[in-house]
Amino acid sequence: MSELEDIELDALMMVIHRRYGYDFSGYTRSCLLRALSKQLAVWKLQNISELIPLIIRSSLHFNCLMADLSMSVTGMFRNPEFYRALCDEVFPVLKSFPFFKIWHAGCSSGEEVYSLAILLQEAGLYERAIIYATDFNHRNLKVAKEGIYSRDSLSNYREAYSASGGNRELDDYFHFAYGRGVVKDELKSRITFAHHNLTCDGIFGEMEVILCRNVLIYFADTLKSRVLTLFGDSLYPGGFLCLGDKESLQKANTSQLFKAVNSNVKIFRKNWDEVHSLVDVPYH
Repeated sequence: MSELEDIELDALMMVIHRRYGYDFSGYTRSCLLRALSKQLAVWKLQNISELIPLIIRSSLHFNCLMADLSMSVTGMFRNPEFYRALCDEVFPVLKSFPFFKIWHAGCSSGEEVYSLAILLQEAGLYERAIIYATDFNHRNLKVAKEGIYSRDSLSNYREAYSASGGNRELDDYFHFAYGRGVVKDELKSRITFAHHNLTCDGIFGEMEVILCRNVLIYFADTLKSRVLTLFGDSLYPGGFLCLGDKESLQKANTSQLFKAVNSNVKIFRKNWDEVHSLVDVPYH
């Protein structure tokens, strides 16, 4: 990355923050450049400087960039080993609570939220659950709330559902029409979808479980530390934090806040003696 490109990127991040209120300065440069290269190709632009005035004056260009920045690989029951560990090592603890709160941060288009809801239902825990599913992308939230997925994509999830410990038919949780499956209302009843930006928003309650899978990989170390500290402050002592399989607590200055429950699938637990954050990470 040249010095000029670095200056252009900083200028674009400042414009986005001032014009739309989103702060992407904590994202890794590689993540930002991947998204920007796609947009430059789509709009047939030569450099970032040509994109800046379009971002200022057109929400269309900003929304297209947002879609690329928030795009993550997702799907129902992605990584079945994680869901089996969730059922075996987290659900037994949740059974001791009359009710419990779960925060799914960075829920994307909702497939993983509904995967969790299905397994809670089959474990007899769904009616005790209060699930908050958040994302900073309003388009993602709209798709997640609607819970409408193509029948072809759902057919591809059946094997992963069984491998995750599912004991019914995946189709039981959907109404089908016109080649699409719609999540049944009873599976949505305990889920609240809401806008939340991990880069700047704070806590909104104390949780027994937080899932944030395959989001931190896009964050630079300073922002990653801020977000992990936010999660620590949002968890009850003994609460569970679930990360993606390529994510870790290393370089985040928060390793003393959590202990590993299952390091293979990145399930951690907040230490009982850590009621408050152990780190104070400045973030601007």
